[in-house]
Amino acid sequence: MKFKLHINQTLSQLLAQEDTDGDKKITIDDKGPKRFLLEDDKGNPMAVEGTYQLSNLLQELALSKKNDTEFAEISLEDITEDPVKRISRKIKDLYWKGLTRTIDAAGVKKILEDDKIENAISYLYVPAGDSFAFDYFKNLETANPTLKVVQLPAVITPEYVLSLNKKPGILALALQTKNNETTGVPFVVPGGRFNEMYGWDSYFITMGLLIDDKTDLALGMAENFKYQIDHYGKILNANRSYYLTRTQPPLYTSLIVDIIQKSNPEKAWIERHLKTAIKEYKTVWMEQGKRLTPTGLNRYKAEGIGLPFEVEEGHFDDILEKYAPKYGLSTREFENKYLEREILDADLDHYFTHDRSMRESGHDTTNRLVGICADLNTVAINSLLYKYETDIAFLIETFFNDQFQYNENMSYSSDYWHKKAAERKEKINELCWNEADGLYLDYNFELKEQHYFEAATTFYPLWAKICTQEQAAILVQKTLPKFKMKGGIAGSTPSSIAAVSEHAPTRQWDYPFGWAPHQILLWKGLLNYNFQDEAQEMIYRWLWLITRNAVDYNGTIPEKFDLSISSHKIFAEYGNVGTEFNYITEEGFGWMNASYQFGLTLLSSDLKEKLSSLTDPDSLF
Repeated sequence: MKFKLHINQTLSQLLAQEDTDGDKKITIDDKGPKRFLLEDDKGNPMAVEGTYQLSNLLQELALSKKNDTEFAEISLEDITEDPVKRISRKIKDLYWKGLTRTIDAAGVKKILEDDKIENAISYLYVPAGDSFAFDYFKNLETANPTLKVVQLPAVITPEYVLSLNKKPGILALALQTKNNETTGVPFVVPGGRFNEMYGWDSYFITMGLLIDDKTDLALGMAENFKYQIDHYGKILNANRSYYLTRTQPPLYTSLIVDIIQKSNPEKAWIERHLKTAIKEYKTVWMEQGKRLTPTGLNRYKAEGIGLPFEVEEGHFDDILEKYAPKYGLSTREFENKYLEREILDADLDHYFTHDRSMRESGHDTTNRLVGICADLNTVAINSLLYKYETDIAFLIETFFNDQFQYNENMSYSSDYWHKKAAERKEKINELCWNEADGLYLDYNFELKEQHYFEAATTFYPLWAKICTQEQAAILVQKTLPKFKMKGGIAGSTPSSIAAVSEHAPTRQWDYPFGWAPHQILLWKGLLNYNFQDEAQEMIYRWLWLITRNAVDYNGTIPEKFDLSISSHKIFAEYGNVGTEFNYITEEGFGWMNASYQFGLTLLSSDLKEKLSSLTDPDSLF
């Protein structure tokens, strides 16, 4: 059954009747009659009823409006579509496209947008070693009068990066030339105000792209990872000037392995990327005194000077107000003078070393890492690097006859990497495993003791295959229930933040907030150790929460959830990205999209049926 509808007229009538809070969405918060009459192509009246169907009608009208036509043909099937199928279909057919960017003549204007700052001039920074890109982008200045292209120096110091805070901008990514036409290698952004390529987001996004057969986009993500390592020395927190001193959780080898399993690239492609991954491992992670510590394990350790540039004014008031009286200044005056480096304070600089390192970890922010991050051998980073070592060994064994020529002076066997992985595994279990409490904890190498904080990162060793089967059983049977909530696992346990002052900032990576990467790594970890029933339960809980939220809130796919209320309505630092749109989201949120698609590939058929009917997980498990 189809309805031929006058788009503007129907939109106006629908919103006037049903959008009672005026946010250009139809949600369970609206107080309209939740019943709207349409006529089919034969003139027969039919009622569209309930929040879900009405919001679907609104979304289909909004999509039709973009076609610049007066009338739209909308089918009943689109209005009443199974919510699971609809969410998955929109992710595959609409959201990935909405999140795709290029830095080239066609895409530069959109990528230069940065909601976090306001500039009259938009700066585009190009690395010193890419003269072709510099010439290409310089030629774009004529057509873009507010664009200023700047070539970076060969050596980028923290002092230089600090100087860029007066003229922040985007960092160039890879170009490609085909048929004499140069374009940017495409990449996918997280969404909303995160309009750039983020480090660890990109791995999880790529998982979703591969599931949805967006192979070219997945390959583009890998090429842009490689470009960043080759030209900026690291996979960046994100490709903005103020992130030049910061990397992100290392997931490049996982991305390479996933692409190989899905798309079977040529051996030359594997060789290029394997060389770059080894380069990153050696130069970013394994230089003693930087991110490698005397224990033989690693830490996050970002460089940089002063406050992280990207945070909003007032974000650090709880810290700055302790220092301002020392200088006889108000908190705001002190913040400005400290930002401008008119005031130097060694203790505060030390605090921000830890803060930037925490942001490098991807967990920005968590009480687990505040004021201490750079002193910790975290479970997370060492699990990820163990996976690097085992991935590299696997690639050398599988594709290079167990001997990989890294450069003219050095070759590697898989045995070399297996030994490094075995040493790391032994050290992780020695320093980080807490047998009594059944947890993997971060290790403070300065104090030579475990840093007790119950965080979801305790499950990373399941994902990386570091645990014994006995340790895995303890984690699943004893520890998982502490984190499990109706809609998935929280970033920490309630007890881990019980002593935090009620006046302290609400840290978004702690209890009660739930994040897609934690769920994905947990699911993989459970399956690695054959905890099939537990994996099915945890997958269902998360997908139920996404589906329930989308059904009730006009298709909203947010960055994260508050699991204590099973809602996207977040009351924490930074708010929640992916929730601001009119009529229809055309992006969702990157790693949330990926978690939905990945979860559906794992969920049993009977639970998919339960999911479609929105069966409450607490009634099933």
